[in-house]
Amino acid sequence: MSETTRQPSVLEIRDLHVSVETEHGAKEILKGVDLTIRSGETHAIMGPNGSGKSTLAYSIAGHPKYTVTSGTITLDGEDVLAMSVDERARAGVFLAMQYPVEVTGVSVSNFLRTAKTAVDGEAPKLRHWVKDVKNVMGDLKMDPSFAERDVNVGFSGGEKKRHEILQLELLKPRFAVLDETDSGLDVDALRIVSEGVNRAKAANDMGVLLITHYTRILRYIKPDFVHVFVDGRVAEEGGPELAERLENEGYDRFTNQGATANV
Repeated sequence: MSETTRQPSVLEIRDLHVSVETEHGAKEILKGVDLTIRSGETHAIMGPNGSGKSTLAYSIAGHPKYTVTSGTITLDGEDVLAMSVDERARAGVFLAMQYPVEVTGVSVSNFLRTAKTAVDGEAPKLRHWVKDVKNVMGDLKMDPSFAERDVNVGFSGGEKKRHEILQLELLKPRFAVLDETDSGLDVDALRIVSEGVNRAKAANDMGVLLITHYTRILRYIKPDFVHVFVDGRVAEEGGPELAERLENEGYDRFTNQGATANV
């Protein structure tokens, strides 16, 4: 099936509770999250530090550090939590990490082709693949020499983020979870990275879960829905106008409500 004829997909999160082990025992981070993302939708997750935004991202992707204690994540009715990390990728879930890791000894070109082969179940035809990689790198203003460098080794923060979006555009997932992709980017890099996300979304009717502290990236990637995370829960939901309110008012009213509720 080509990307242009994909059937619409739905990623559903229901009453999700997630804990992480600390030196003092298990600590609950997510405390009952409900979220539905459909093909072609962009959902912005905003909230203060420590509210559980990144925990949600890594739980969707299957990071072993996080333990789902109850609740469900399904993709078109299939149990995502029963899938291994690579099975989630093949099902169409992509995670752009806040801090992309370095992989010494593996070139960007080899990494990308190996990932594409793993996701699609067959190796891309080399001639077309080389052309695709070159075109997307050009769109992202990446020097062609980066293709032969080790993955993220010696890359600046902005270069690492562009490499994440390079993967996104080439792998063509059904859903992209972007964990603070805007952090550490200057104005030009933010625009270039955002344009890459928008291209991938338009080309593949991709659903986007965009995690951010700030509204500046939302000037380039327009959200359909905004969800405010506070203390492991969705405290408020709305449209793009909610992000503007957060820009003007901050998170104090949510955190103060939480403090009052705990008294």
